[in-house]
Amino acid sequence: MAIAAAAVVVPLGLLFLLSGIIVNIIQVFCFVFIRPLSKSTYRKINRVVAELLWVELVWLIDWWANVKIQLYMDSEAFSLMGKEHALLVANHKSDIDWLVGWVLAQRSGCLGSSLAVMKKSSKFLPVIGWSMWFSEYVFLERNWAKDESTLKSGLQRLSDFPRPFWLALFVEGTRFTKAKLLAAQEYATSTGLPVPRNVLIPRTKGFVSAVTHMRSFVPAIYDVTVAIPENENPPTMLRIFKGQPSVVHVHIKRHLMKELPETEEGVAQWCKDVFVAKDALLDKHIAENTFGDDKLKEIGRPKKSLLVVISWSCLLILGTLKFLKWSALLSSWKGITFSAAGLAIVTVLMQIFIMASQSERSTPATPAKRR
Repeated sequence: MAIAAAAVVVPLGLLFLLSGIIVNIIQVFCFVFIRPLSKSTYRKINRVVAELLWVELVWLIDWWANVKIQLYMDSEAFSLMGKEHALLVANHKSDIDWLVGWVLAQRSGCLGSSLAVMKKSSKFLPVIGWSMWFSEYVFLERNWAKDESTLKSGLQRLSDFPRPFWLALFVEGTRFTKAKLLAAQEYATSTGLPVPRNVLIPRTKGFVSAVTHMRSFVPAIYDVTVAIPENENPPTMLRIFKGQPSVVHVHIKRHLMKELPETEEGVAQWCKDVFVAKDALLDKHIAENTFGDDKLKEIGRPKKSLLVVISWSCLLILGTLKFLKWSALLSSWKGITFSAAGLAIVTVLMQIFIMASQSERSTPATPAKRR
């Protein structure tokens, strides 16, 4: 990490990590003492507590980097966002697709109950991964023999979730890169599938399992298409930390769960057809730099994230000053060394967080792993 970038990332990282540790401690307490008595009460409390952490990343998008997220959607579906359970199926276009989803969830009032199916290693990320685990994210090993039962149990326990939730599923299985697109095109050509131009070939087993186990209590599937305008730099976590703006276009089409085929083969083919249509929609976006048919929806920039970050900053600065005065930590070389070591740890942790978000480091989409 360059020195100039570290000068920005480290203070923001301190804010996020310290506030996150407080949130994690509260989550541990609630998990140990409240969840055994009432899972519903635990979920309601955790929804509020988790949002106090996650909204800091929404603040990064909205107020620090001023990333513009433009949503295209029909009015009826837009009015239902945040008022119903939904399964989100999206292409994995950029490093921050998950964060774009959090912004839309925050606008819809369900940030604290937004969930995702993620790779198992994500839950070990300090603070954010732990918070996701307490919030009932579903973590998979990308080995279907092991993941099938994990996914089934994770989905079934959402049936009594007390508030509207979103569950995001990236069925491509990995983030989009040119190398992965080339591999997908070669695989499609060799197997007689439609050759993709802007998406990867979906892995349908997880989607079929999600539909099978959630059909009875989730009314809708949100078909999410993410695109980056041709004249914009793709947003990354490092660019966001450095305050560099960007624009992300998002198109959402709502499908009724009850309209999906009844058979597993039919559901799998439905998913494949959706991605063929998504590919064509992205062709249109490349040509016109807009999704066109559905109107651009105004999602605003709420001040809540700004107020939360200001509140966390004041609380932590005051607490740090009192701690330094009480401990006289900076009055000795030993204390200064200890403080420098702490800043070094924060720098390393933020570097790990940034690297984990990079598409080049995600799992390759090889034909052998296609399912």
